[in-house]
Amino acid sequence: MSDENEKKTSEQQESPYLTNKEAADYLRLQTRTLDNLRWIGTGPKFRKHGGRIVYHIDDLEAWSEKRLRISTSGLTDED
Repeated sequence: MSDENEKKTSEQQESPYLTNKEAADYLRLQTRTLDNLRWIGTGPKFRKHGGRIVYHIDDLEAWSEKRLRISTSGLTDED
């Protein structure tokens, strides 16, 4: 791998913004599932940088935390 490619990879790893695919991988979802959640308005917060949709890692964590369950009944920890 060239030094330029290593630099790009390093910068991408340090960025708190993830692409749709990276965010889906991070949440262990299919990219299409994340697309659908965004479209119906129930997915994680997202940003548009230019024409690209990106997700901040803190927003992914917050969205996931809201889905924390202690049983399959659907009740949250606060219920």
